[in-house]
Amino acid sequence: MHFVALCLDKPNSLAIRLENRPAHLAFLGEKPEVVKLAGPFLDSAGQPCGSMLVLDCPDEDFARAFLAGDPYAKAGLFASVELRPYKPVLGTYLP
Repeated sequence: MHFVALCLDKPNSLAIRLENRPAHLAFLGEKPEVVKLAGPFLDSAGQPCGSMLVLDCPDEDFARAFLAGDPYAKAGLFASVELRPYKPVLGTYLP
């Protein structure tokens, strides 16, 4: 089952994001079977201010546990995380 995670950073948290970015990328890179697409949201100045991920998980509990293990989540970067079921239909990634 696919999910989209919409993660918005806390205000003034760019330093936390940058400090944890290498660990975050390593964490996501270790699970290509789960992480199908990922990248940052950008603010008006072009700076990262959140994240969007497309995940392929057995169920919502798995997806939530995966997101909780992300170094960004562990560092307290996110003000909010929304997880929504998703069905890929068009594009370069289709299950």
